[in-house]
Amino acid sequence: MRPAALDWEIDNCTIGRAMAILGERWTVVVLREVFNGVRRFDDMRERTGIPRQVLTNRLATLVGQGVLRREPYREPGARLRHEYRLTDKGLDLWPVLVAVLEWGDRYLADPEGPPLSTAHRDCGAPVRAVLRCAAGHDVTEPRDVLPRPGPGARRRT
Repeated sequence: MRPAALDWEIDNCTIGRAMAILGERWTVVVLREVFNGVRRFDDMRERTGIPRQVLTNRLATLVGQGVLRREPYREPGARLRHEYRLTDKGLDLWPVLVAVLEWGDRYLADPEGPPLSTAHRDCGAPVRAVLRCAAGHDVTEPRDVLPRPGPGARRRT
C-alpha cells in the first residue's frame, strides 16, 4: 500500500523549515540557557562549553530569525555588551523544550533521576507537555492523530 503522503510536495514543509533553525544541537542548548535566565555570552560559554565561534553563530541565527533579541548592557568601567532575550516567537518554543525535556527524562536520565524539573509558578505542580485537539480532547496516542494535507499543501507532479 502506497502512503498517501507521497502524493504531496514537502518543499514548503514547516517542520523542515523549523528544523533548519532549531535542528543543530547547540541551538537547543542556547535556548535552554536563555529560558533558564542565562542571557550573557560569557555566562553561556562558561556554563555550556560551547566554542566561541559556534555560540556566536547560533546567537546570530536566533537573532536573525527573530527568536532572540539583543539588549545592550554595560558593567561599570566596561565596554557596551549585549545580552539575549526571548521574543514572543522564542517564548512560543517553550512547549517544544518541555516536550524534549520530558522525552530526555524518560529515556536518558541518570539513575538518580533528571537534573531539572519544571513547576507551575502558582501552585507548584509539575508542568507537562500535553497534546489536545481544538475540540478539547486530550490526545495521548500517536495513532490517534491523522496527518492530512493542510491549506498550503501542493500535489506532487
